[in-house]
Amino acid sequence: PRLPRPPIHYLRSHFQEATDIYKRLLLENREHLALNVYVALCYCKLDYYDVSLEILAVYLQSHPDSALAVNLKACNHFRLYNGKAAEAELKSLGEHAGPSGSFTDNDLIRHNLVVFRGGENALQVLPPLAGVPPEARLNLVVYHLRSGEPHEAFKLIKDLEPTTPQEYILKGVVHATIGQTGTQAAQQDGVEHLKMAQQCFQIVGASASECDTIPGRQCMASCFFLLKQFDDVLIYLKSVANFSQSDDDFNWNYGIATAATGDYKTGEETLLLIQNPKHRQDYCFVSWLARCHIMNGKARLAWELYLRMETNDESFALLQLIANDCYKMGAFFYATKAFDVLERLDPNPEFWEGKRGAAMGVFQMIVAGNEPKESLRDILNMLRNTSNPQVEYFVRTIRKWAKENGVKVG
Repeated sequence: PRLPRPPIHYLRSHFQEATDIYKRLLLENREHLALNVYVALCYCKLDYYDVSLEILAVYLQSHPDSALAVNLKACNHFRLYNGKAAEAELKSLGEHAGPSGSFTDNDLIRHNLVVFRGGENALQVLPPLAGVPPEARLNLVVYHLRSGEPHEAFKLIKDLEPTTPQEYILKGVVHATIGQTGTQAAQQDGVEHLKMAQQCFQIVGASASECDTIPGRQCMASCFFLLKQFDDVLIYLKSVANFSQSDDDFNWNYGIATAATGDYKTGEETLLLIQNPKHRQDYCFVSWLARCHIMNGKARLAWELYLRMETNDESFALLQLIANDCYKMGAFFYATKAFDVLERLDPNPEFWEGKRGAAMGVFQMIVAGNEPKESLRDILNMLRNTSNPQVEYFVRTIRKWAKENGVKVG
């Protein structure tokens, strides 16, 4: 009568309870080697991958061709190392997994190969599995997210009632992705998605079983991030920083959170650690890095970020950020350059006023000896790029000073 209890605990995700019962059974029945697989499976679910491998080795000594055991060993290697290491373990199955002599005949292994290979053949392999294993649907959701198809991911997960931390996290990520990328017309829907994301992350982060785990603390950080409570974000991210410093997603969140709290030096250093090309091309990344550059006295680097962008709404928004932040920080030369381009793209009187003020700021710095005199020529050329009649007065004033001080301005 005791034996059915561990599987029930396992199915309910009560992995610690299942582990304790299986271990007692194993002590009483050491000849039942298969119990080692169940214990190893529980430890894998509890994120003790090294322990899982040690226990699994006992069973594999007697049954090296067990598809279940070898697959579990591969999963542990995936968690500890990477997909290539995991796939190498599967190859040991050889001819034992199917009638055709290919270990890929096993649905579970075909599913895991998709995961180990970063989503390769996901659309061919995962949909026919119809949720067996249950991770198949979740990994298809992950595939759509990574492919930039959050609405396809949402179709798969919208009716899911989460019961495990992984399901809550994934549903939260889908809601957060849609909520942060919604159009202006869908703004209200976006707010609702963000609320759902916050709830999912908070449920995991505040739960007794997850609050002290890395995923649990990352969930609380994500919840506060969506609420724009960045001081609280940093409390949780700092607690897991030693385990996540090479992770681009962690560095994204940590870099933006530190910058948002005014620590632009750390923000700049952290954002520059990000390697993923998609992350580095995202406007959110570019704009925060530009702001960090400017606040750290490196306005030229912010300007170079703009020059590498294509002309579109995002580059226009970045110009406005550069113009205003540079003006605020006294980097008047690059503020003038930004306002000059803005005025040529949109003859808004505010852009002329910004350019005029920034140009006078550069002029004052040149007079005080804090800016190279050679900058005057560029300033004059930019001032002339306007139809505003006020420009002639400023040009005459600058040319007069240049002549009196032997500065050639053409």
